[in-house]
Amino acid sequence: MTVRADLLALTPQTLASLANRGLVKRAEKDLTAGSGPEVTVTDDGTVRGRFPDGTDTALPPGLGLDASECACGATSVCRHRIGLVLAYQRIATDAAQDDSRAATDAPRTAVDTPGSTTTPFTDWSPAEFDDDALTAVLGRAALLAARRTKERGYLARLHRPTPDDPEPRVELPTCTVRFPVPHELGYALTDASTALRGEVVTLAVWAFRAADGQATEVSVGGRAATTERADAALRTALALADDLLLDGVQQAGPVFAGSLVRAQESLTAASLHWPAWAVAELREQIDAYAARGTRYEAERFALLLAELHARHRAAGQDPVGVLGTKEAPETPLRRVRLVALGCRIGGTAGDRTAETYFAHAEAGLALVLRKRWDLTEDRSPTGHDLAARRMLGSPLRDLATANVVSEHTARAADRTVTISRGRIAATSVTPLGSAWRDLPGSLLVRDTAAHLRAAGARPPRLIRPRVEAESVRVVEVAAVESIGYDPATQRLEAVVRDTAGNDVLVGAEYNPLCPGGLDALAAALDEPEVYGVSGMLGRAHGRIVLNPLAVLTSKGVTVPDLAPGAGDTALGTAPPRLSDPITTALTSALTALAQAAHQGLRHLNPPARTHLTDSATALRRTGLHTAARLVDALGTTLRRDGATAAAAAWVDAQIHLAVSLELHAEGESNWPPSPHSW
Repeated sequence: MTVRADLLALTPQTLASLANRGLVKRAEKDLTAGSGPEVTVTDDGTVRGRFPDGTDTALPPGLGLDASECACGATSVCRHRIGLVLAYQRIATDAAQDDSRAATDAPRTAVDTPGSTTTPFTDWSPAEFDDDALTAVLGRAALLAARRTKERGYLARLHRPTPDDPEPRVELPTCTVRFPVPHELGYALTDASTALRGEVVTLAVWAFRAADGQATEVSVGGRAATTERADAALRTALALADDLLLDGVQQAGPVFAGSLVRAQESLTAASLHWPAWAVAELREQIDAYAARGTRYEAERFALLLAELHARHRAAGQDPVGVLGTKEAPETPLRRVRLVALGCRIGGTAGDRTAETYFAHAEAGLALVLRKRWDLTEDRSPTGHDLAARRMLGSPLRDLATANVVSEHTARAADRTVTISRGRIAATSVTPLGSAWRDLPGSLLVRDTAAHLRAAGARPPRLIRPRVEAESVRVVEVAAVESIGYDPATQRLEAVVRDTAGNDVLVGAEYNPLCPGGLDALAAALDEPEVYGVSGMLGRAHGRIVLNPLAVLTSKGVTVPDLAPGAGDTALGTAPPRLSDPITTALTSALTALAQAAHQGLRHLNPPARTHLTDSATALRRTGLHTAARLVDALGTTLRRDGATAAAAAWVDAQIHLAVSLELHAEGESNWPPSPHSW
């Protein structure tokens, strides 16, 4: 019998991705009950099956299940196609076992179970598929659509096969493509909608080609420089940022806010999504200051001004990655299953926001669903009050601890997701159960140190893609070492050990919108069996840190931001933290630069100028001579040449100090290059 390696490589999980779990379970049940097909294999390798109901199904080589033949009339993968694959696997397994026993004259053992196949690891790359193969399997229209996207340019992150994770996959800006069957294009999987499948699979193959077996993140296609329209839009945004820097946020009235809106629209029309979103956030900061809202932060305002300049400086090296992918900003997805990872509550005096985080296991990444409520009443709801509000037909407390299966989902380039219930598209919300334990290694982290080392070679945040939930992971916990509360900083800190033996500092600050949050977190971590903690994973001051979203214990999932309570539980005291002089000097200097941007370089008062001078002195005493020189240059230029000339010096200092603090916090030994090299 001809051996079809592609059919043997299809695991139940892959079959469920090609169809759904219900069809796979039904096909397995039919096969066990003796209602499977009669299987024959022709000389050309086509696997044919006749089912008891008279349905004939054929699986030709070189084609995926959706392109195979079935007399039932289904246009997508049906139970007959799934059943024929399972029946063929069982027959092939029995034949292999019979051959093995005949060769060794060994008796049948308990491990010789029909239907179980073991596929050896194959180190391969989808780059082997040429355009002729793509056209034959995906169609000419798919290649034409992909070429239009390639002309605009796109960013891709590659994951090559390993024995622990044998499926090559590509993260495109708004979807993920996987290749579960070695050397077979027809079985490629994507979470994009069916109409976009051929285009995104082609883009994924081209990304592997562009990587040339080396890079893990590549920019494919696009022009070497921005177009005239895009360059004009970016320069307009930079001019507005410079006006803000010179005059300060206090001088930005409604007319200036309108100019920012038009600049954002121009950047979006030119497909420069990252600068466009930075301008949008800059406008939000100005609006928050005008409304005396708590969302305004002088340090954040200063970073946004520097980000626009940093992206402009670095655009020549990587226009696609630095200025934002030129893909469509949003992609509709086919039927997806999302696993909730918890929720974060925020807000101001006039609104509340809930950010619910989900793991998209098939794509191997985290997504975030946002909801905002305007407060029209005098009362100020807490996170526990919001937990009863309904989203997608379920209370927020249930959604934040659920499995969500939806047929009407769209994913944006920044990994935010929108889910619509609709009348036709179904969305189901079911309890989480043990779904965290089944997450792939890209989301469920057992060795935090190794994970962070692998993620370390990234550009600075100022020029990275503006991706939400980038660092959200679940850390598998082996033990909780200590739990303590620092009343001075209103911060709960716990040390947990992952299964590889690394210590992870789980730290959360008191949120007045969620008064019972720290109490709930401490109680969950104090449970006898803690299985995992979800949150933002990173490094700070040389330590592995996790800002928690939820905790999974033997009693279930605890989401601190949605927990009840008044925050009056007595907590043990945390040991004092040692001060870090480098962090202190950098933070103080960044505060001085933010104060200068807030007031405007044309309107700096004497205390702000003194703060800059003192910051430079502190940097020099700490050994940060380049940072001190850049801050001194700002003060000198202000005194000698005036505010307009000093704007570039402020940008140089802000970029250098921001990146220095980021690298120092992550424990890097190399300091940032000169900002002029960007």
